[in-house]
Amino acid sequence: MTAAVAGFALHLAYPRPGWDLVGWVALAPILYLAVSAGSVRQAMVEGWVGGGAFFVALLSWLTHTLTAYTALDGPVAVLVLALLSAYLAVYWALAAGATAALGGALGSGAVWLAPAFWVTAELGRTHLLSGFPWGLLGYVPYRRLSLIQGAAWTGVYGVSALLVLVNAAIAYVALARTRGLALLGLGAAGLVLSAASILGHAHLRAPSPSGATLPVALIQGNIDQGVTANPTSARDRLRIYGDLSRRAAPGVRLVVWPEGAVPVDRGEEPAMLASLTRLAATVDRPLLVGTSDAVPAGAPGERSRSPFEASASQPEARYLNTALLVSGSGVSARYDKMHLVPFGEYVPLKRLLLFVDAVATELRDVSPGRTTTVFPLAGAPFGTVICYEVIFPSLFRRFVAEGATFMLNLTNDAWVGDSSGPLQHLAMVPLRAVENRVAVGRAANTGVSALVAPSGAIVEALPLGRRGSLHVEVPLSTGGTFYTRHGDLFAHAMSAVSATALAAIAVPIRVARLRRRGR
Repeated sequence: MTAAVAGFALHLAYPRPGWDLVGWVALAPILYLAVSAGSVRQAMVEGWVGGGAFFVALLSWLTHTLTAYTALDGPVAVLVLALLSAYLAVYWALAAGATAALGGALGSGAVWLAPAFWVTAELGRTHLLSGFPWGLLGYVPYRRLSLIQGAAWTGVYGVSALLVLVNAAIAYVALARTRGLALLGLGAAGLVLSAASILGHAHLRAPSPSGATLPVALIQGNIDQGVTANPTSARDRLRIYGDLSRRAAPGVRLVVWPEGAVPVDRGEEPAMLASLTRLAATVDRPLLVGTSDAVPAGAPGERSRSPFEASASQPEARYLNTALLVSGSGVSARYDKMHLVPFGEYVPLKRLLLFVDAVATELRDVSPGRTTTVFPLAGAPFGTVICYEVIFPSLFRRFVAEGATFMLNLTNDAWVGDSSGPLQHLAMVPLRAVENRVAVGRAANTGVSALVAPSGAIVEALPLGRRGSLHVEVPLSTGGTFYTRHGDLFAHAMSAVSATALAAIAVPIRVARLRRRGR
């Protein structure tokens, strides 16, 4: 029960309601239970229960998507949420179990290795089974700018480690045998937190690598998801975005539309591309447009799907979630979304799990793109990630490493309605900005268009459910950061620490067992 309450409480640190200070204490009971558990198995159960409560609460908005846009009814949608949460909670269970395993050798001191175990678990959750790094602990303090600046070296995982360290210190107060040790542990964690804050303030005061800015218009159409799949709405949607763009274009150098703003496939409807080209010529500004595209199956450059992505049949065309840079002379560059949403844009193991077709009845099977694209814009080349891709640090940094001076995130969060989902999604963008010291412009159909500065500050935002545009001056940056150049070095180092610590207790235990057998 304690673990479940702690896990539920931790979700309150995320939007909504965003009580981020809760995140600095809510994990402590689970760490205490892990170290004081009678066995590794019991510790894993506690971690799994806490993680399950956390993810069910955090991802509760998923039931709206499943009931509104699939063939699933309410009870089955809740079951899907429970199953997903049960899987994600396994990573909590592994971190708690690893902490407990060290408890036999280190006693209450094992809690100090929890940051390494937790980062290792988060790294695994980011990459295994296509990855789902939603709700990493490092996103909790996204508004505490001085505390997240370390992500420029460590990525979001360093912020996660800092938060777990503070929770570990609180757990240690209850675990330590003497008041002196408890105070020493609290003091050490306080020093690390203070040092992170001081260094963060210094990093915020450092001059920007470039004083140049680019005026950009971010368009938010706020079109209900219930009509976006209706072909008869295509003309109305183009009119809405066209009118907003004509009003927003004066004084900017780029007009940005969100993911899926153009609701038809360029390959199937050339007239739509002609309309976009005419609009770009009329406003005399390039348009970055979120759309879909169709290419023949087996076309040159089309990537074969992995078994995990395989579909039951081979369609006549492959569909792509695409961003097009359109000028008055046509399309000058494109980017096809590379990291797709499982059960949203494709059905994993579809050949084996035929029953899951119901999850995606309203959605077309999408193929992944193959390469990153740095869009050419005079003096200001930029990169684009589409929707869900912004939560993957290693993908995002590639665009900056390849020369992007700012980043754009095209998204459509209307799928999750007026819920905490769009706000949780936005809360991850500041960490991408800090990790690479790059500005991020976010254009959403709805939920939430914004400009995030290289410092991670959300400078301007257009609220959920509002139609309009944002005129923003996007700072341009070059060179990236240590994280841009070296990636998840910190997280991999934490994984090495975790493996070494576990091996250090596993080897002597194994040797002792062999000796007993030899007798």
